[in-house]
Amino acid sequence: MSLAVLLPAGLAALAALLLPLLLHLARRHEQTSTDFAALRWLRQKPKPRHRIRFDEWPLLLLRLLLLALLALWLAKPVLSGMDDTRPWIVAVPGVDATAIRAQAGSADARLHWLAAGFPSLDESAPAGTPAVASLLRQLDAELPAGAPLTVVVPATLQGADAERPALSRAVTWTVVDGAMPAPSASTLSPPSMVVRHATGNDTGLRYLRAAAHAWQPNADAPPPLQVGTQDEALPAITRPLVWLVPGPVPAPVVQWIESGGTALLAHDSTLDGFAADATPWRDADGAAMVESATRGKGRVLRFTRPLRPDAMPALVEADFPQQLRALFDAPAAAPARVLASDYAPVTGGATYPVAPRDLQPWLALLIALLVLVERWMATRRARSVAP
Repeated sequence: MSLAVLLPAGLAALAALLLPLLLHLARRHEQTSTDFAALRWLRQKPKPRHRIRFDEWPLLLLRLLLLALLALWLAKPVLSGMDDTRPWIVAVPGVDATAIRAQAGSADARLHWLAAGFPSLDESAPAGTPAVASLLRQLDAELPAGAPLTVVVPATLQGADAERPALSRAVTWTVVDGAMPAPSASTLSPPSMVVRHATGNDTGLRYLRAAAHAWQPNADAPPPLQVGTQDEALPAITRPLVWLVPGPVPAPVVQWIESGGTALLAHDSTLDGFAADATPWRDADGAAMVESATRGKGRVLRFTRPLRPDAMPALVEADFPQQLRALFDAPAAAPARVLASDYAPVTGGATYPVAPRDLQPWLALLIALLVLVERWMATRRARSVAP
């Protein structure tokens, strides 16, 4: 256990210790002598030498201690070497709490859930699916090097990373019966597509309507599609735009894309500076059907062929609606389910020093208490005039 200061310059405040010393010395000069008539004709004796004398030693020492503690507080003291090396047992939500307590080999073991904030096992199991690997790495970094760690997990884990977590310590990995709460299956709603076509030219529009109808689970529901000519207003940037107008893309559409919109252009639409950096859709022979590129905060997609069955046979294939929807859907999340026996942590992770304990809050309380005591001693009735 050792004491250190993070801001040694704060110790310069120790110079303030001279202040109470000077005040207590100055108090002696408040005593003035008064001449009496009966004594004025006596021969004046030489004055004895005066030694430096301080009055009210308890009050002086208290004030010196108060200023010294204040200087120490300014220096930001910390205390290291008081690491709590009691064993930790953490459990992934989904296992029985009684099984967790059965793993406690010692009475002083600390029992917690492996969840955000590491709540105590006495609390109810946290809801949701915790990030097992991330929480293990956080706990490994916060625990002292000598603290044993036991992790109790169900047979199957949810929310796992692509690789086993690497920790700085060996972990007792215990698999018990139980199951983590499965993440809620999120059913993505179909994209609400907006189509703008040239006046008098609706080539390919029938295939887009059919695809939008196929996206709806209920056949009687209207398709998520809004059709209009090129003169109509642009949609919100949260809705994908299909621009079926030949020629240069107008400046308002370009600004809409650069603000964060996603636009699918016809093969004969031209956009200055468009350079494809990806091919999200290819045909069975590997030829590009749709090219894509980023533009500002948005994304540009462009058909490479006319929307006619003779040029693009995929228009009449059964998977055309799914392929078209995949252009606008967010990428699917990677699988995050794994057998717990195959996900035991490995050693070799980075080690982190345990943060020392900050003493400033405790010093602040002590200083406040001493201030109250000092004021009481300085203002009590039995005391003479205070400096």
